[in-house]
Amino acid sequence: MKAYQADIAKFDATDTQVLGISVDSFVANKKFAEEIGVTFPLLSDFLRKVSKAYGIYDENNGFARRATFVIDKDGVIKSIQQGNEAIDPAGAFQTCSILGGKKS
Repeated sequence: MKAYQADIAKFDATDTQVLGISVDSFVANKKFAEEIGVTFPLLSDFLRKVSKAYGIYDENNGFARRATFVIDKDGVIKSIQQGNEAIDPAGAFQTCSILGGKKS
C-alpha cells in the first residue's frame, strides 16, 4: 500500500480512485492507514463478502489473498494482479492510464 501511496499523484492524473480493502476491522484498518501514512480510503471487508465475490478469499486460512483489481467506470474488471505482482502499482497504473487518460 505504501507503493500505491507513493504513486497516488500518478493515479490522480488518470482520474483514478485508489481504494484498499482488507478483511480486518474498520478500527484496525484506520490505525494501519495512519501508521503507514495512506491517504486513500482503506475499507473493511470484515464479513468477507467482497473478497469471496472477487474469488480471492482463502477459506482454509481465513484471509483474502493479495490482489489488485482495476475496474472501469462501468464496473467491468479490466485487469487483475495477484500475489507479489499486486504490490507493485506499475501494472495497475498502466491499465488506468489506458482507461482514464490524463486529466485536462
